Amino acid sequence: MKQNYVTKQLSTVKRWMATALLGMLAIAFVWQGAFFSNTSAMADPAATLIASSDAGDRAQEKANRDAGRTKNFIDDAADKVKEAARSNASKVDQATDSGSFAERKAKKDAATIQRRANEDASRTKEAVDKTKNAVERTVENIKDAFGK
Repeated sequence: MKQNYVTKQLSTVKRWMATALLGMLAIAFVWQGAFFSNTSAMADPAATLIASSDAGDRAQEKANRDAGRTKNFIDDAADKVKEAARSNASKVDQATDSGSFAERKAKKDAATIQRRANEDASRTKEAVDKTKNAVERTVENIKDAFGK
């Protein structure tokens, strides 16, 4: 019996499909670790629990320290913005002879910039405090969960 063109193509497709299926099954077994499982990496959970409470305290200390540094940075940035606004208003004041529109506008803008710098700094500090408190609550919850 002689094979025609269609049956030869079907035979080739079947071989490719079988090869692809076998290859995918091999990849799936290797992926799941059926042949290469490393059971020697399992550790005693008691040692982890002791280390986790100490790590939690260190994480809380670091969160407090970083929050303080961030607040100082925010204060410095707000001071620089306010100083720049004062400097610009002073330059405009020196450039004009009398109380012109530009001078009044520059002083008003400087006051607005200073007010907004204070508001932005306080909002950013509140956000830092909320983040720090969230980190501390999370660490406490984790410590409580492992402590029980």
